[in-house]
Amino acid sequence: MERNVMLDVDKIRKDFPILDTLVYGKPLVYLDNAATTQKPKAVVEAEVAEYYSCNANVHRGVHFLSEKATELMENARETVRSFIGANKTEEIIFTRGTTEGINLVAFSLGETLQEGDEILVSAMEHHSNIVPWQLLCQRRGLHLKVIPMDDRGELIWEEYEKSFSPRTKLVGITHVSNVLGTVNPVEKMVAFAHSQGALVLVDGAQSVPHMKVNVKEIDCDFFVFSGHKVYGPTGIGILYGKEHIMESLPPYQGGGEMISSVSWEKTVYERLPYRFEAGTPNYVAACALKVALDYVSHLGMDNIAAWEHELGEYARQRLSAIPHMRIFGQATRRESVVSFLVGDIHHLDMGTLLDRLGIAVRTGHHCAQPVMTRLGIEGTVRASFSFYNTKAEVDALCDGIEQVARMF
Repeated sequence: MERNVMLDVDKIRKDFPILDTLVYGKPLVYLDNAATTQKPKAVVEAEVAEYYSCNANVHRGVHFLSEKATELMENARETVRSFIGANKTEEIIFTRGTTEGINLVAFSLGETLQEGDEILVSAMEHHSNIVPWQLLCQRRGLHLKVIPMDDRGELIWEEYEKSFSPRTKLVGITHVSNVLGTVNPVEKMVAFAHSQGALVLVDGAQSVPHMKVNVKEIDCDFFVFSGHKVYGPTGIGILYGKEHIMESLPPYQGGGEMISSVSWEKTVYERLPYRFEAGTPNYVAACALKVALDYVSHLGMDNIAAWEHELGEYARQRLSAIPHMRIFGQATRRESVVSFLVGDIHHLDMGTLLDRLGIAVRTGHHCAQPVMTRLGIEGTVRASFSFYNTKAEVDALCDGIEQVARMF
């Protein structure tokens, strides 16, 4: 039986039917949670229930179903606001995910920047927090600068400070590295950036599922995350933006929903947050996201963080004992993500053979090729943990790695 002081893991696992799946006749060991999490029954049932009971376009109808669907979606917005500690629901914008949220900011903020302005990102960013800024730089004649990291996988503070100039307009920083597990000191980074007159976007895709987040305490200007990484559905995400900043930005897309009035002469845009939600929103997924956030809130984010930290440290301890093991990322503060290689075994070979044992891990560059270049490798095997994982599954992973290693 797997249980920590505050979480009954065996009971929790019953909420996730997919965890009972057999893979090639063996029990599934799902350790790819940084890519996407599995969904509790309550989330799946919420999506089905809305389609069956109140499916209607939101904000555009006076009939019962439309008003009910609108109420559910706006309740979801309030749940998100409370979950991340924002001041107002006007600051909560529904997107398709983290990637779209960053692209939205890059486009709309980019329209206000001038040739020669600078964007600053870190060396450990996901491609989603690199490529949109590269596109912006190409379009507007801006410069992209990179905060370096050391061999432990921590950003070099002195280099961060030196990276700023009077032309630095925005810092884009991941809260938690999806490769190394590094938890960046975002509060400290935001405070310094603000002292230099720069805005800050925090990529919270890998932090929101694993720790309590409060955007007011971080004081970031923008914060983004994805529903599917926090036990919600795919195709839904959140952009938080400080109200006064979002009001100053032009819309990202045009169409229905984001307008107040349209004539041949002029379009008047809708108030926040709707001016950044062009078209029919994914209202069903938004409501299912609410259920997911309610689910993890009921478990307690502090309880989740404690159990996942225990799992991560246990995994590093067990993995470190395997001959020829190389673990990447030794930051002082880190989340339950472990990237590794074993001897000369190619990461794809290791992942493929572990799959035959029922163990699901991620292989490759994890959408972070500059990180791999910095480490001097092509890719890694990545095991990433959730509150529904167990120490027995960590043992299965380690036993599987040793079994694969004996084949080479």
